[in-house]
Amino acid sequence: MSIEKRIAGAPISWGVCEVPGWGHLMSPDRVFTEMRQVGLAATEAGPDDFLPWGREDVGEFLAGQGLGLVGGFVPTVLHRNPAIALAAVRLAAQRFTEAGGDVVVLAAATGEVGYDGRPELSTADWAVLCKTLDAAVEVGAEYGASVVLHPHMGTVVESGDEVWRVLDSTEISLCVDTGHLLIGGVDPYELVQQAASRVGHVHFKDVDASIAARVQAGELSYTAAITKGLYCPLGDGDVDVSGIVAVLEGHGYGGWYVLEQDLVLTSEPPSGDGPVLDVTASRDFLISSYSQGR
Repeated sequence: MSIEKRIAGAPISWGVCEVPGWGHLMSPDRVFTEMRQVGLAATEAGPDDFLPWGREDVGEFLAGQGLGLVGGFVPTVLHRNPAIALAAVRLAAQRFTEAGGDVVVLAAATGEVGYDGRPELSTADWAVLCKTLDAAVEVGAEYGASVVLHPHMGTVVESGDEVWRVLDSTEISLCVDTGHLLIGGVDPYELVQQAASRVGHVHFKDVDASIAARVQAGELSYTAAITKGLYCPLGDGDVDVSGIVAVLEGHGYGGWYVLEQDLVLTSEPPSGDGPVLDVTASRDFLISSYSQGR
């Protein structure tokens, strides 16, 4: 399948986030209209209340917007109560597959609100986490869904050591989020080179490494860094987008590339301005990178 048909969007690129008080939230109608204008093939689901779950057929709703469903982001605590975590995975897998999506993107949440702090896990916590991840893969398979783990700032799987601990201790595939990895101290290009066979999903974002360094040094919180321009359109930052695409495509990756530039908005952008411009630039750069690497 051509790469154009595998480029999707995420509501967070329009400032729509599950974290309470994140910022101004744009409406689904505007977000999905602009996704279609950009030429995206599909969307991730966004926060629980962003799509009309339980009120409409979500697959039909999105088809009316000219979009498919990829799946969605599911932050849940994986190191405490496996039954609760797996219930969340089951609900997501059922919802997404009924609406035409097939990717459950797990994040190992801390149990706290937001992404500006995290605990250190004990050896026992890690054992529960890893066992729950493998069980989550099995739950997803019951519904025909792929369950992947998203290393994410402010979760319990963030750093390179933690990513490799998951890879060495479980069978789950990764959602390679190029931004969160780089900010967490992991070179995403090196990771895909070393573990291409474990890449099940991709969130593509670019990063200003100088601002990322301030997050790593504790000078800025993750959320504050976003407001200062931590993320930028593909090609404007320090992520090796072309190299990552070349490695993945060379290893036969046929999954989604989700454009995901986390954003905090303070107000509604004027029509034709704001997030749609950045997402358009990212899509164009990704297609160009793919073409040059062929």
